[in-house]
Amino acid sequence: MATDTLEQPLANGSSSAPHTNGESTTTAPGLSADEIALYDRQIRLWGAKAQESIRSANVLLVSLRALGTEIAKNLTLAGISSLTIIDDEPVTEEDLGAQYFIRDSDIGAPRAEAAIPRIQELNPRVKVQSGGSLIQLLTEDQNYYKPYSIIIACDHDLLTLSTINTTARFASVPFYAAGIHGMYGYIFADLLTHEFVVEREKSNIPTAIGTESLTRSVISVTSQRGNDGKTKEIVRKREQYCPLILANSSPLPSGILASQRKLKAVPALLPCLRALFDFQRTTGHFPSQTNQDLAAFTTLATAKSRELQLPLETLKADFLHSFIKNLGAEIVPTAAFVGGRLAEDVINVLGQREQPIQNFAMFDGEGLEGRIYSLWSAPPEVVMSGQSVNGLVVGGGGGLVGSENGVSAVGNGSAAEAIVLD
Repeated sequence: MATDTLEQPLANGSSSAPHTNGESTTTAPGLSADEIALYDRQIRLWGAKAQESIRSANVLLVSLRALGTEIAKNLTLAGISSLTIIDDEPVTEEDLGAQYFIRDSDIGAPRAEAAIPRIQELNPRVKVQSGGSLIQLLTEDQNYYKPYSIIIACDHDLLTLSTINTTARFASVPFYAAGIHGMYGYIFADLLTHEFVVEREKSNIPTAIGTESLTRSVISVTSQRGNDGKTKEIVRKREQYCPLILANSSPLPSGILASQRKLKAVPALLPCLRALFDFQRTTGHFPSQTNQDLAAFTTLATAKSRELQLPLETLKADFLHSFIKNLGAEIVPTAAFVGGRLAEDVINVLGQREQPIQNFAMFDGEGLEGRIYSLWSAPPEVVMSGQSVNGLVVGGGGGLVGSENGVSAVGNGSAAEAIVLD
């Protein structure tokens, strides 16, 4: 962005000012000198403006098992304003092997209350507190959620996650769901309508303002010459999200269905996670190694695979057995990867930087593979209003019936695309 000052600002909101010894430091209006010193490395990475947004964020974290522990650690170190943790389950001996904020003496104590003092030690500037029980949270209305900047729920069944997600939507608060099962994990994001900025070296091909995909549009493009003499392009984009209950039933789009190569790339983890949600809903527990549970889960996973129109070879017996054996297990490296990826996305969302997860990320630790699938269906407020989504008009039945920019489409309001994680 253009500036009339003599000092050249960086695109991320910080600026470089010279020391008398010729070195440079980061200046950050709005942050104290102590904060600049404490978060100097972070400010250099994502800028002072983003750090100010992070500093004012209040995060609600539901569950503090291995995955929640990683998320709590990363967000506390990043310097959010407050972290409220919902988890009054008693600490068990099993927790000691997957969490580093609790000790032997904490066994039997409420999990959040036991861990909070040690989380607080990571960053005294962050207010870390217990929010009570999950049962109480599920009775709260949208007014309880409104003070929070982001809500994260981990390791819960679909009904619990959807209840929190729905109430968060009524409060207009972004929501994440995540879970790990041994070597496998997932992240889901419902950021409502989210705007963010992508900075990149300017190309010879101009970036067009308008629809980029079913969920994403470019809303502005500006240029800025950096200190290195290169011209950067600053692109502001907007993403439209849907709730988990819709994403969990969204089909794969024609773009993937028409390509055998893309269909074969869809991992068996996707139908297995959907089958797990259904199994938990009907039985109230994870499938065990009994013949009855194995048969029931295999039937569900096969049905989910067929719904997604995946090749028959997608679901293999060895993967099904491995998935079931991993259910409920907490492996620290998996928690660290999934928790780190989620926390990174939260930080970017708070700072409105970079492309966020849209909307379902999966991690297979055995295959060392991660994929992001955009499984999207028009949310109720869009369907009922018949409003457009990134230029495509959604009709009363949820179908895409036209567009404002001359591009027409017909469908059920659903789309999905896969991107291999870096």
